[in-house]
Amino acid sequence: MEPRKFASPSCPLVKIHIHHRTSYHYASKVAFGPHRLMVRPREGHGLRLESHSIKISPAYRLRWVRDLHENNIGIVDFTEPADSMTFECEFFLEICEENPFDFIIHPEALEYPFSYDHDLAQELLPLSRNVYFRDIARIRDWLDPFWHPGKRVGTLELLQKLTTHIYQTFRYRRREEKGVQSPAETLENNSGSCRDFATLFMEACRYLGLAARFVSGYMHSSEITGRMSMHGWAEIYLPGAGWIGFDPSWGILATSRYFAAAVSRHSEHAPPISGTYIGTPRAFLKSQVDLYVKEVPKTVPAESSSVQSQSISLANGPLARMTK
Repeated sequence: MEPRKFASPSCPLVKIHIHHRTSYHYASKVAFGPHRLMVRPREGHGLRLESHSIKISPAYRLRWVRDLHENNIGIVDFTEPADSMTFECEFFLEICEENPFDFIIHPEALEYPFSYDHDLAQELLPLSRNVYFRDIARIRDWLDPFWHPGKRVGTLELLQKLTTHIYQTFRYRRREEKGVQSPAETLENNSGSCRDFATLFMEACRYLGLAARFVSGYMHSSEITGRMSMHGWAEIYLPGAGWIGFDPSWGILATSRYFAAAVSRHSEHAPPISGTYIGTPRAFLKSQVDLYVKEVPKTVPAESSSVQSQSISLANGPLARMTK
């Protein structure tokens, strides 16, 4: 039997090169606790990880685990102290350029409101419950123009309206603060980062009884030519279609040029790199990220592609509608 090809004439093959380098600098040598890496792209029927490399310093041991969300997590144990720490990852992907609307929703879920069947609802229950319980009243009031009890609306139409409304009416803001804004804070400020917008969108969907999860990953767009960072968006589970991505930071459905690295119930649970060091707060000097996502020209082999990376400081934050 002839092996099945990854791409077909109706799904052209595209190669993507991701270079992701993060470094941390300290005033003197410090000891490092275990670190977690959630940077490896998740493979699927439309994405294949052709090759990858991960270089880390100082001396370390690396092991991989798969968590309950099927994320590939690298656990790094450092074996010596140092005054700097570096993670340099390189990924070559093969993707199929698919139509983001190429899915079929089960007839009973074409209009909202609908309910998941009993067995599916039990599986999705943790992802269908609101995280920010205190914000439910604010979320309900914000949703009223789009849906209220007694109203029927197309499910996909409703989700697209929420996505485009956030994109069109909220102001994107680079935030230096750690963590994620609550939905109430985002509504009050009328601004936020990609993680804040995804959180508002997810909590609105959960209020409607829909299962939602946060996605952290990479994105390729010809509109982005400057500095980049990890991106965040949301996925909603639609019967018949499965997990469908929505990006309220751009007002679109997630296309085949969105590359998930991790999914989680809460956006704070999917940082690209996390860990600790033993020392005083003053020991930490700075951190820096070099990240680019580029399409590999078809006439140039992936191994010899030449692209120029962009350097950014985490203190200043990224450009475009992307934030760490």
